[in-house]
Amino acid sequence: MLFIDFSSAFNTIIPQHLIEKLSLLGLNTPLCNWILDFLTERPQSVRIGNSISSTTTLSTGAPQGCVLSPLLFTLLTHDCAPMHSSNHIIKFADDKAVVGLISKNDESAYREEVQRLTEGCGANNLSLNMDKTKEMVVDFRRAQNDHSPLIIDGSSVEIVKSTKFLGVHRADNLTWSLNTSSITKKAQQHLYLLRRLRKAHLPPPILT
Repeated sequence: MLFIDFSSAFNTIIPQHLIEKLSLLGLNTPLCNWILDFLTERPQSVRIGNSISSTTTLSTGAPQGCVLSPLLFTLLTHDCAPMHSSNHIIKFADDKAVVGLISKNDESAYREEVQRLTEGCGANNLSLNMDKTKEMVVDFRRAQNDHSPLIIDGSSVEIVKSTKFLGVHRADNLTWSLNTSSITKKAQQHLYLLRRLRKAHLPPPILT
């Protein structure tokens, strides 16, 4: 399994390239023009306390925090589909994972899928964050073979025993122990804070 992390995914969207893809998907011209107008020449400034920077205009990327941005990114990468039947690509906005079913030690289809996906990233002006892109190998055979790490753009992808994807901890033994422990630990931390607040005799509405 390859868990992919993009570098500033929403900030790298090229509006004109996105509009071309939306047109191919059948969106009408007025809607495409509205989206193009929304994404280009956006005024932006930074405010810290009472200080405000000068205004600059942006014509690339999609606004962070905008409800439309994840949808636009999904449409931009809609053609990211598996080429081989033994592979699956899991997508949720800018979170992606490639899952390859390898039989008879033949990894060619899986590696070709990864290569094709990385080439598609270049076509969409997307770059992978190699520090956060991880690979996890699930192998229950008694005699496990060494798995050569993936090489993407000259960099080796780190092979890990567990990783977090879509808010859930995934482990190479496919159990929920790690995720359950993480949730339990977080709940205990919250309960500890609530106990401390209760000792401070705060009114019930604040505690709830």
